[in-house]
Amino acid sequence: MSTHAEDLKLRLMTIELLRTAKYRRNITYRELGSKTGLPVTVLSRYAKGHVLPNTARAKQLWRVLTKLVGLDVELRSRIKFDDIGYFDNTEIIGDYNILQQAANHALANFAGKRVTKVLTPSVDGVPLGTMVANALGVNLIIAKRDKKVGVKGFLEETFLLGRDSGITVTLYIPKDAIKKRDSVLIVDDLIKSGETQEALVNLTKKAKAEVSGIFSLIAVGEEWKKRLKNTQDSPVEVVTHLKSPFDNA
Repeated sequence: MSTHAEDLKLRLMTIELLRTAKYRRNITYRELGSKTGLPVTVLSRYAKGHVLPNTARAKQLWRVLTKLVGLDVELRSRIKFDDIGYFDNTEIIGDYNILQQAANHALANFAGKRVTKVLTPSVDGVPLGTMVANALGVNLIIAKRDKKVGVKGFLEETFLLGRDSGITVTLYIPKDAIKKRDSVLIVDDLIKSGETQEALVNLTKKAKAEVSGIFSLIAVGEEWKKRLKNTQDSPVEVVTHLKSPFDNA
């Protein structure tokens, strides 16, 4: 997936994040220098557009700057759990600015890794999946809960929706949507139990393709880590980790 165009996009969006820190959040160059380990003069030249950081330094800067002025703070401010442990994500998945920042986050973390397709579940994963696929310059595949007329064949994966629900869900993708040589990035807005993401991993494996990684805006609790432990070779990147509202630890 690494190309000159994508590297340039990463470097430019890092400069925008630096400018946000300096000019919108009023963080001084001295403070930024202490956080990033870079000289004030270098940061000033970056922020003023006199020079661009190379790709390696852009990634370094991105990791630091996102902790200062990144998406995590914005997401946490919008999430409020109800009495049964759910929250309304409508404002999050419908907010273009959040989705754009998330797509930039995915680009920063998966730049240099081979990604040829993005796979996301219908319905809530689609807005984020679309933005990430666009940022990476690859096609989007949507795993749906029904078979569409006109598609000749499907790959499918059935899983139990929650240990005690007694409800099974089946996800379908067109049989030829993922090729054997594809490297698939799985994208979803939320990881909670990990069941949906595990199903998407299994669909990718059924297509004899590889999973390049898993990307999500939000992860709740720790249960999902056990379910996705077999994807250790494929990085799981989450913008915001939240404790379960029922986790007393």
